[in-house]
Amino acid sequence: MIYTQNLPSGFKSHLPRFGEFDVIVVGGGPAGIAAAVTAGEQGYRVLLIERLGFCGGAAVAGLSGTICGLYLTVNDPAKATPEQIIFGFAERFRDALYREGGLTEPQIYGKTWVATHDCAKYKKVATTLLRSAGVTVLYHTQMIDVISENDELKGMVLHTKSGFTSVYAHKVIDASGDADVVYKMGLKTSTGDKGVIQNPTMMFKVGNVNMAQYLEYWGQDTISPPKVVSMLEARDELLRKKVWLFPTVNPGELLVNATKITGFDKRALNVTDPVDHTEAEQFSIYQAEAFFNFMKSNIPGCENAYFIDYATEVGVRQTRSIDGIARLTNDDVVNTRKFDDGIARTSWPIELHYGDKPRTEWLVEDYYEVPFHTLVPRIGRNLIVAGRCLSSEHEALASCRVTAQCFEYGRAAALAADLSLKEDIDFQSIDGVQIAELMR
Repeated sequence: MIYTQNLPSGFKSHLPRFGEFDVIVVGGGPAGIAAAVTAGEQGYRVLLIERLGFCGGAAVAGLSGTICGLYLTVNDPAKATPEQIIFGFAERFRDALYREGGLTEPQIYGKTWVATHDCAKYKKVATTLLRSAGVTVLYHTQMIDVISENDELKGMVLHTKSGFTSVYAHKVIDASGDADVVYKMGLKTSTGDKGVIQNPTMMFKVGNVNMAQYLEYWGQDTISPPKVVSMLEARDELLRKKVWLFPTVNPGELLVNATKITGFDKRALNVTDPVDHTEAEQFSIYQAEAFFNFMKSNIPGCENAYFIDYATEVGVRQTRSIDGIARLTNDDVVNTRKFDDGIARTSWPIELHYGDKPRTEWLVEDYYEVPFHTLVPRIGRNLIVAGRCLSSEHEALASCRVTAQCFEYGRAAALAADLSLKEDIDFQSIDGVQIAELMR
């Protein structure tokens, strides 16, 4: 199906103005929160645009529910103590969540650890940080087009419940996750491995689990043990054969990551297409119900469990990636490469969600760094990205896209916006080493 990408220029020029800002952040996920708060605390007039009624992105709306990427990977987490390797805004948010009672202690996840968060607490922490930083927030608002001259982004067209409006900015941070601003400017993007992307998933929560019985059977690792994988492999109606279950901060509650979302005809879906995105949401309901029934019948401690709710929307792992000045390669990840302009460390594995089982390649006792210029499009003055739409190869993205690192991409983008405004230079002209030094 073919869609119209942009509005007529005459329509855009006659829209009422909402305002003019130093920095506009599009998208309120982890990267967008970090970017907006950091820019606001630097004294800039900041607008955050979010299509939903809360911040958190896939971490909340998609119920991904865990802060991944904080810790070093080791051979045997049961015999080790978690070693945190990323701090900055990621640590600030982690600490605030923990103090609110909204984050578990580190839980074993294969060869590393994660911490499971409560979505209600996440929303509150994000709201408090944004309000404290003086950020103007527009919820229930979509960026639907750009206002640009040649390769310079001037502003955007927004759609609200009250109609269309325009907004202007000196700098824009695209934290949409899908490179929406980059795409609307007509700049080059890529999608996965020759169009093949990772499967979305539908997360859900269940309650009234007898946690003692469950943990005795399942074990401390949140990834399914071999005996569960064997049962899943024998069930045709369950498309995913390796699953993850996370105890939450609430007694008797499990966060379940156990679905593989395809079309009803089993085709892979691209959720930038509204037809595919809609089908993903519909198909996910049946997959979640099937796995919940499996839990009640086969997992000790879950016999009397009840279904709490699905995520607000399917969790999206991958869509568009920008054509950046730098590109994080698969080789950079597997060889744990370090960079002079590295803005974020990560020891998170390459975790590809495609096919029956997620494929995991661990980076044991080491980490790589993400270079600053993966956030900077080759073309597009006044524009930088933050989050999973950064410039990377397919398998590299399966590692670098997780929450802790996205917080730091947002912080780096805001620091770059500050430098760009103060020195009156484009993002493309910024010395990435200078941003890396500021991050440290």
